[in-house]
Amino acid sequence: MRSNLHFFRRLADEPPRRLLPALAIGMALAATGCTSMPMKESGTLTSYSNLGPAKGKLGKKRRLYVDGRQLAQVKTVRIVPTSFTFIAASKIKSEADRSLVSNVLDRALCIALSDKYRMVPSDQPADLTIRSVVTDIVPTNKTVAGAATVVSVGGGFALPDNVPLVGIPRIPFGLGGLAVEAEAVDRVSTQRAAMMWGRGANFIQDKPRYSEVGDAYGQATKFASDFSRMLITGKEPKMLNISVPSRQRVQSWFGGKPKYPACETFGRAPGVLGAVAGKYGLPPQWTDKKPKPYVTR
Repeated sequence: MRSNLHFFRRLADEPPRRLLPALAIGMALAATGCTSMPMKESGTLTSYSNLGPAKGKLGKKRRLYVDGRQLAQVKTVRIVPTSFTFIAASKIKSEADRSLVSNVLDRALCIALSDKYRMVPSDQPADLTIRSVVTDIVPTNKTVAGAATVVSVGGGFALPDNVPLVGIPRIPFGLGGLAVEAEAVDRVSTQRAAMMWGRGANFIQDKPRYSEVGDAYGQATKFASDFSRMLITGKEPKMLNISVPSRQRVQSWFGGKPKYPACETFGRAPGVLGAVAGKYGLPPQWTDKKPKPYVTR
């Protein structure tokens, strides 16, 4: 850990044109300082035979299948609220914490998929039905996360503004993680897309938050990004997403009204307040409130 801190202190003193090799080394360090999330078939998918081989990078692993030709004909989509396997649920005692993770996953999916599809409530028929299950979760150590927040927030302000993507690294202990299995089936329950996905937090890219589900909360949105991009494009998503978000996504991120009423089921994003809370390591429970029951009219 001492050597890693020394590396980043030196990095802060380097001129921007010399940062690229150092950033590459930093990303390599991130891969070694992360929680391992093995992928095991849990039996929640309709089929596993369609899935391709496992691929991974920087602590993220996934296996996937996508029928792009059939997805191109989809007009409407519904999301069945995410559930937990018994094993995953047993690792997080608080039902409110589990709901926080499942809800942010579903909300992120609903908002992202609104770019292409018309989203309908889960109790209405649709061309495509999405089911996601949290199959494993590693709780974040709140004590270590609290200490890491003091280091990362306090040290982050000391870095010069012209150093991109670099901050004081997080203490590489007690990091959490998340594993999810999800699929999209058509009206006759034929699997049209599926993904096994796992990612553990790493000490460079993931901000510490004082919550048992602080890391899982962040990983849930990353999974939603991968799965939604696969459904929208009809092909394997790239490991790095550099696309510009749509206007409706930006509006939803700021806590505005979603494009489709069905997404109100999962509440609205905490927006700027949530971003500030995340920077200072505050629990996501403080700003991401339980959604109100959706009422059809």
